Amino acid sequence: MTLFYLIRHGEPTYQPVNDRNFIGHGLDLAPLTKTGIEQLKETSKDNRLKECDIIVSSPYTRALQSAAILSKELGIDIEVDVDLHEWIPDIVNFQHRTSEECCSLSRDFDLHNGVHPKGQVKVWETKENMNRRVDSVLEKYMKYDRVIVVCHEVVIKTIKYQDKVVNGEIIEYIR
Repeated sequence: MTLFYLIRHGEPTYQPVNDRNFIGHGLDLAPLTKTGIEQLKETSKDNRLKECDIIVSSPYTRALQSAAILSKELGIDIEVDVDLHEWIPDIVNFQHRTSEECCSLSRDFDLHNGVHPKGQVKVWETKENMNRRVDSVLEKYMKYDRVIVVCHEVVIKTIKYQDKVVNGEIIEYIR
């Protein structure tokens, strides 16, 4: 058994990517705010994290920056896993134009509990697909006793079936 500490990244700011008119995955280059940085510094003080073996991070900037803060504060190495990425709002085009469009797709995902309704075409990644994807990531780290996983709210909510995960929050998950 492995104890995973699922940690949501710190608070991001989308201002730099919006100022540059980035779209799709360009929006995922958003860095942390000063508050987000402080959230992760505070998270790093949690004694549960002191004896972890490794940090695994989503490849998105907000998660990588969060993982880097944890790594620096705890002295634990980071591995990046591409499949630990955020939920995909548009699996057809892999691109959304604005964060507002992404939020709209997210609301639709929540409305349908992550399941495509019968007879309706939806472009967003299903909860089932996300579970398979993230499960395959966690499987790779089962050789460790304790693993920090820095990722995203929707990913954590899908694994742990809870309503809300705040920035920097630690959720324990045993597998």
